[in-house]
Parts: sequence; C-alpha cells; structure tokens
Amino acid sequence: MGYVITVDGPAASGKSSLSRELSKKLNIPWVSTGAFYRGLAFAAIQRKIALTDKVALSELALSSIWKVEMTPEKTQVWFDGQDVTEKIAQEEVGNFASQVSHYPEVRSSLLDLQRNCAFKAEGLVAEGRDCGTVVFPQAEAKIYLTASSENRAQRRAQELGLDEKKLVVQQQKRDHQDSTRKTAPMQAPKDALVLDTTELNFNEVVTQVHKFVQQKIHKAI
Repeated sequence: MGYVITVDGPAASGKSSLSRELSKKLNIPWVSTGAFYRGLAFAAIQRKIALTDKVALSELALSSIWKVEMTPEKTQVWFDGQDVTEKIAQEEVGNFASQVSHYPEVRSSLLDLQRNCAFKAEGLVAEGRDCGTVVFPQAEAKIYLTASSENRAQRRAQELGLDEKKLVVQQQKRDHQDSTRKTAPMQAPKDALVLDTTELNFNEVVTQVHKFVQQKIHKAI
C-alpha cells in the first residue's frame, strides 16, 4: 500500500475540490469515500429497501449491482451498468446516506471496499468524514476542512441550483447526525491540519495544504 492523505470535514467544505487538486499536484488518484455511502443509498432507493433494514442494506453493500470507480476528475458510481454519479449528488440521496451510515453493520461492509482503493497506486488522497480517524487512521498526512453553515450552503446552492436557506437547515441536520453517531462520528483527527475555509479562497487553501502534505510525506518517506 502506498502513502495516504486524508481530507475530512462536513458537506460543502471544499473537500472534493481540494482532493482533486492534490491528486493532480502529486500525480496520485483520489477517492471520495462518501460516494460509497451515497452509492449504497441510491441503490437502496432503487431497490426499495427500507431505511431500517440493516441486514438488507449490509448485503446490498457487497452486491455487484453497484460499484465505485476512481477517475482523475471525480469518483464515479455505477448502478446496474449505468453511471449514476450525478444522481447521487441529490440531497435526498445525501440525507439517506447520512442515516444509513449510522449502522455499524453497513460501515463494516463498506470499510474493506474503501481501504482497497489504497492498493491501486503508490499513493492516494481519500476524502470523506472519517477517513483520517477510521478508514485510514495510519495515514501519513491528515487534513480536516470546515466552514460556516452559511458559507457551505451558499457553495452547495450555487453548485446544485437549490434554495440556500433550506440547505442551511439540511446541512446543520446532517452535521449533527454525522458528528453524534455512535459509530465513527465525524471529527477532526488529533494529528490533522484543521483549516477553516470560510474566509479563504481556493488557492490559499491549496497552498497551505500542499505545503503541509509535502512536509508530512517527506518525513514519512
């Protein structure tokens, strides 16, 4: 397994954009571990599996009916032979994913699939909510991005063309769900670079993180 860089934080904090840019700078792949939960949620909705059916959800997590693939620009999700990457971005899918992620059985079923991504190249940027604490606790470099609810809602509203005020409420609800769940709650790893991106532009974020990563990777190697 190559070296791993983790980028965690709440929704719309800039994790995907940063991960994509780090991937380009370091010439290594990146993966959104959240895509596994969104992919599973989408598959469950299509199969009409109840949100409360932990057994069926865990079995679906290991089904070949859906899969996740790494690409330079985004993490792709396929369901029944169709690329559904754009569809899993819907808020309904995100809310479903946040709820099913509470189940230890589901998280356990997806964990190996997520970790296997690190064996496909000499390095990996892994983005999500518990990459640095659970999925890759031994990662060489860990980053935790955050931003105000209003700032994150504004970003997501512009990205998806949705109502900003409604998104603030939805994101605050999801933040609470993700940070208070008993299994693998969203939190900053103890040894992470914690960066509030509210007042920073993208280039400033990339510059700070890239410098931090280079120092960490150099020490590791």
